[in-house]
Parts: sequence; structure tokens; C-alpha cells
Amino acid sequence: MLLTMFTHHRSWSSPAPFLGLRTSPSISSALQDVTAEPVLAGPRAGGSIPMAAPAAGRGLLAPGLHPKVDLHLLRQLPPPPVFPAAPKTELVLGSPGPGDGLLLSAGDKWSRHRRMLTPAFHFNILKPYMKIFNDSVNIMHAKWQLLASEGSARLDMFEHISLMTLDSLQKCVFSFDSHCQEKPSEYIAAILELSALVAKRHQQFFLYIDFLYYLTHDGQRFRRACRLVHDFTDAVIQERRRTLPSQGVDDFLQAKAKSKTLDFIDVLLLSKDEDGKKLSDEDIRAEADTFMFEGHDTTASGLSWVLYHLAKHPEYQERCRQEVQELLKDREPKEIEWDDLAQLPFLTMCIKESLRLHPPVPAISRCCTQDIVLPDGRVIPKGVICHISVLGTHHNPAVWPDPEVYDPFRFDPENIKERSPLAFIPFSAGPRNCIGQTFAMAEMKVVLALTLLRFRVLPDHTEPRRKPELVLRAEGGLWLRVEPLS
Repeated sequence: MLLTMFTHHRSWSSPAPFLGLRTSPSISSALQDVTAEPVLAGPRAGGSIPMAAPAAGRGLLAPGLHPKVDLHLLRQLPPPPVFPAAPKTELVLGSPGPGDGLLLSAGDKWSRHRRMLTPAFHFNILKPYMKIFNDSVNIMHAKWQLLASEGSARLDMFEHISLMTLDSLQKCVFSFDSHCQEKPSEYIAAILELSALVAKRHQQFFLYIDFLYYLTHDGQRFRRACRLVHDFTDAVIQERRRTLPSQGVDDFLQAKAKSKTLDFIDVLLLSKDEDGKKLSDEDIRAEADTFMFEGHDTTASGLSWVLYHLAKHPEYQERCRQEVQELLKDREPKEIEWDDLAQLPFLTMCIKESLRLHPPVPAISRCCTQDIVLPDGRVIPKGVICHISVLGTHHNPAVWPDPEVYDPFRFDPENIKERSPLAFIPFSAGPRNCIGQTFAMAEMKVVLALTLLRFRVLPDHTEPRRKPELVLRAEGGLWLRVEPLS
């Protein structure tokens, strides 16, 4: 495999015929640089960089194509039967990781699971989660109040918000409260460890090979953490399976209606495909673990960066705060409800502009299962893996004037009209877009609204630098100061 990779790499090392860049990065640096600062020069320099791709032997690094090109890529690159995901996802996240969930599955299995999971993200299912979001952020804010008892507190946003999002997810997925924001949780610690290990492995190309990885200390830690996470999920599924036969489906749903919450496991257990077939326990575990693994740090990244931008722009922070205060002025307790989400237009604009500048998933990958003809007639050959930089696309000056400037008014309804929908893709696009984006946006709005209602967020003396990982972080954490407003 390695010989094939480097053979193809040499054959692609001449000046690039695709879009003309006279560069050919190494495999490991290319996979890293798709999320790093230098890739932002790509859109200005002319487009894409041919590169070696571990799974297929060659690939295309697209650091920020025009949305018309992205539209072709994202719409025409279905999940392939041989390569269900690109190297940095399948090879790094594969068995025995989160499992063969929506993130990694392909073909008929992916299509079937996507259809069966879609009801889990219907607004009728999501509405009751608003109470969970409010409760989880209240716990985090109580901690902040104690830490800032002498005036203000300097906090790593990623650390605090990751725990809070995991707290919410565990309640939404399993109806389980581990109190992880207040005391250590073995399960939550395992999820966090898996995230850290995957990020570390992503930077070590030769450890993409399972045989080599599991000989290392990190590989052994990864296996132990996976076993713990899988065992927890299996236990919940088995307990819920035992409940269903004794109650019957109708009684089970009535009991759930009284509690007003149908969790993710419930929906998966009750789901049937067009032939009346249900998901296996292994499938349910894979989807639940994928949601936990992928859902916590992406949302934490989005929230951390928007708080950073609002700390740097107090005028926007104050306008958001006034919007929330006006919405909740005659209400006790001060909680955000489902119908409130549409009543926070400026706060939503601020979130979207932050997702443009700092997309939580800075790169996505697609594998061509057929030749793809681009609008100008050039062809991406079948079998090529395309690494599309969301970060680069969001910084393309041909689409986003002054792309490094934080300007929420880019997302004013009047300014959106003339822009391609493929210019803004924080949740990917096409058939494999993020199934949980409504869930994520709802949680971000609740957390940001209540945070600005209760705290003033101030910049730290150190300026964060983007950290090139699968999820966009900051080197050494993203530190801000919070100051209680009352």
C-alpha cells in the first residue's frame, strides 16, 4: 500500500494540471495543512493541490474552490462502495472506534440508516431537548459564578463547554445524567480520551495502520476507552430492550409522553425501514456512539469561537445581549424555549459568521465513484479522493470580501440573497450533510443567549492560534475571561 501511495505521489509531483499550482505537499503535511493557516492562501493562488491520498493512492486537496465547483463536488460525489470515507476518517476513526455509523458507512447501508435516523432529528423530538440544554448550561454557569466570585475568571472555553455539551448529549441520547460537570465520570472521561487520541493519531501518518497503532501505548489506551464506551451503550440498549417487551410499544410511548422526552436510543429502537426491519443492537450502538463522539466537540468548538469573536467585538456582544434581554424581560425562569430560537436573529447572524471564520469541521472528504466533469470542462477522475477545505472556502475573497474580518451582517437576509448556498458549508452539504445540524444550532443558540444574559465575556491577553485537527481547536486552549453581570 505504501509503495502504491508514494508511486502515485511521484507521478503527481509535476506542476499540477488541474488548477496549476506548482506545489505538491507531502501526504502527512497535506492532511494537516487542509486545516492550517497556509491553506487560506489556496483560494487566492488558484484553487486545488493534487496530492497523495492513503486509501486510494491519489487525491485532490481543494483548499477553497469557488462555490460553483464545490456544488459539483458535493452533489456528485456519493459515498463509494469501496472507500466509504476518506483516509483521515475511515482509517483513523474505524473499528474499534465509534463504529460503522453514518459518518463512515456507505452505499445501501448508509442510505437505509440515514432514512431511519432522520425522525430522531424532527423538531417534535428536538423540542423537549430545550429543557436539557437550559439545565446543562445552568450547571456550567453556576460553576462560572463560583470561579468568578472575586470579579472575573479566566477560563478555557473548550474545556468547560465540552463537558457541558457531553452532559447534554448523554441526557438526550441515553436519558442518563452522569453529573459529569460536577464530578468525574468514567464514561465521559473515555469519550474525551478518544477525542484526544484520534486528534493525535491524525497527525501521525504511519499510525493510520491499525496493526502498528495497537502496538503503541496510545493504541492500547484507545482500545480500553472504546471498550468502556461500547459497554456503556450496550448496557443501555439491553436495558431498554428488556423494557419494551414488558410494556409493549404503545405503553412505552405513553410513558415517554408523560416524561415529554423520547431519547435517541428510543427512536432507534422503534425505527423500521420500508420492509419493516429494525436496526440491530450493533447498528444502534454505532449510531449512538458516533453521535456522542462527533456531537460534543464540534458544538463546543462552534460555541468557543463565537464567544471569542464576541469578546473581541463588544459592540456585537452588547447587541446580542439586548436582544436576549428583550426576549426574556417578563419571563421567569429565564429559559430559552423552542419558539424563541426564531426570535434571536442577530445572535444567529453572529453564530453563523463565527462558523464561517472558524468552522468546527475545517475539512470534508469525498471519493469519486465516477468521473466528475466540472463547469469549465475539466475532469476529476474516478477513484480520486477530494479533500475540500471548508476553512478555505469560507475565506475565499472572491465570495467573501475582507474574509478575515468578523462581520455578522454578512448573514443579514438581504445580503444572503445573491450568495451561493455552497459558499457557507459549516455542516457540509449534499446528501451527506450533517444530520444533527438543527440540534447543534438549537443548542448553540440556547448556550450563547443565556451566557450573554448572565456574563460579560472579555478577551484574554493571549491571542489564540488555530490548531490543525479534525475539529478546529486553539493551540493551548481558547482562554477568555468571564465577568458576572449580577
